[in-house]
Amino acid sequence: MKKINIVFLLLIIGTNVFSQNYFENFNKYQVSGDTLKQKELLEKWGKEKSNDPELYTSLFNYYFQKSRNEVLLLASGTLPKGQEYLELKDSANQVAGFISSKIDYEKSNLKLAFESIDKGIKLYPNRLDMRFGKIYVLGQIKDWRNFTDEIIKTIDYSSINNNEWTWTLNEEKKDGKDFFLGSLQDYQMQLYNTMDDELLKNMREIAQAVLKYYPNHIESLSNLSITYLVEKKYEKALVLLKKAEKINPKDFIVLNNIAYCYKEMNNTDLAIKYYEKVIKYGDKRAIEQAKNEIEKLK
Repeated sequence: MKKINIVFLLLIIGTNVFSQNYFENFNKYQVSGDTLKQKELLEKWGKEKSNDPELYTSLFNYYFQKSRNEVLLLASGTLPKGQEYLELKDSANQVAGFISSKIDYEKSNLKLAFESIDKGIKLYPNRLDMRFGKIYVLGQIKDWRNFTDEIIKTIDYSSINNNEWTWTLNEEKKDGKDFFLGSLQDYQMQLYNTMDDELLKNMREIAQAVLKYYPNHIESLSNLSITYLVEKKYEKALVLLKKAEKINPKDFIVLNNIAYCYKEMNNTDLAIKYYEKVIKYGDKRAIEQAKNEIEKLK
């Protein structure tokens, strides 16, 4: 029996090393930009160990990189905001135009990327890096509907696996719940930073999905309230912010948003009261802003 156990252990160790070598070599070829070596390795890898989770993440990365095409744009008129560009000047040293670039995504390789990662997620549903990788790419291509849906699917699944997530090379993720919920906040900010009011409903859907399973998650209460603040629905926002305040009375971001609600509702006394709480619990920047708001209100 001991011999069988030792052989079994050696087989497990050997398989893990075998898998890791493929993964490390793929990463090496990816860094060097050698797409031919990547392709050859992936084909061999797929034949010898077709159910290796790292194979699916590597296929995903390979096809996604192949789908990306940088296109140079020559244009005149208004200079693009938030983008790098090269100015073109005429003989009088006046700006005559500019050259910028944008990334286009080729559909067939993008489709193969998503097919690869979907297979990986189906086989290894606890692999959070696979789910987050897919969400990242959906954000890059600005497919906000599927971006949101994939986040909500992952939130739903977190209630099934109790946030017992794994990562690259099946590494167990410690503090899985905190890590997971913290990462969701980054995705919410990604939606918010588009400054597209049409995406407020996406933010709202994500926040509501989180609160379904984690009703005391302050960040999601705050995110949900912000979607109402932007729409000037201050009373709805206040209900959520007051709940967040009960959970953590010292959260100065929540306190600041409550103060803002009262200010917009012309309730000066309560606005000042909450700005004073921000001064008590906030960081340097929040304190300075709260002092300025109080001066304006008095």
